[in-house]
Amino acid sequence: MSVAAVRPFFRTTIGKKYLMGFTGLVWAGFVLSHMAGNLLILVGADAYNKYGHAIVTSGILIPAEIVLVLSFMTHVTLAILLTLENRKARGSRYAVSARGEKAASLASRTMAVQGSLILVFVILHISTFKYGTYYEVVVDGVRMRDLHRLVLEVFQQPGYVAWYAVCLILLGFHLSHGVGSVLQSFGWKNDHYAPWIRRISLVYGLVVAAGFLSQPLYAFFMAG
Repeated sequence: MSVAAVRPFFRTTIGKKYLMGFTGLVWAGFVLSHMAGNLLILVGADAYNKYGHAIVTSGILIPAEIVLVLSFMTHVTLAILLTLENRKARGSRYAVSARGEKAASLASRTMAVQGSLILVFVILHISTFKYGTYYEVVVDGVRMRDLHRLVLEVFQQPGYVAWYAVCLILLGFHLSHGVGSVLQSFGWKNDHYAPWIRRISLVYGLVVAAGFLSQPLYAFFMAG
C-alpha cells in the first residue's frame, strides 16, 4: 500500500486515534523500560552509572531519541486536534450530557490537562538530568558520567521531590487510562476482555508510578 493511499486514512478521526494510540504505545514501552533501568539505583552507584554509560555509548541513543521525540510530538498534536474535533462535534453547550455507562470518566475528561502537565514535567526532567551538572567517576577503569551523584543531589530538595512525586502519580493515572483507551481504539476491548484490560492497564500504571517513585524516595530518605 502506497503512502498516498495511507495518508487519507490518517486524516480521519479513526486514523488519528490509531496513530495517537500507536505513538502512545511507543512511549508506554519506553517509560516501562526507563523505569526498570532507574531501579538500578537501589542496587548501587556503580550499577546505576554503568547502566547510564552503556546507553550513551551503545549507539542507539540518538536514533531512539529521534523516534521518541517524533512520537511525542505526533501524540501531543493529535491529542490537541482530536480534543478540538470532539468539542466541535458536541455542538451547542446546551446539549444533554451523557449519563451512566456512556458518561465520560474523570480520567478521559481530563486527559488534555494531564498531558499538558506531563509535557511540562518531561521538559523539566530532561533539562535537569540530561543537561544538568556533569560529574565524572571511574568505574572498573572506565571514566563515565556520575549520574548517581546528580540524582542524589537533585532529590535532596524537598520541593523538587514533592513536585516529582505529584507528576509521577499523575503519569501513572494517565497511563493506566491511556493504555486501555489505546486497546479500545484498536478494537481489542470487547465485553469479554474489557475487565482484563482494565486490570492490566491499572497494574501497568501502578507499577510505572511506584517504580519511578522509588528513586526520589530512596535518594531523599535513605541516601540523604
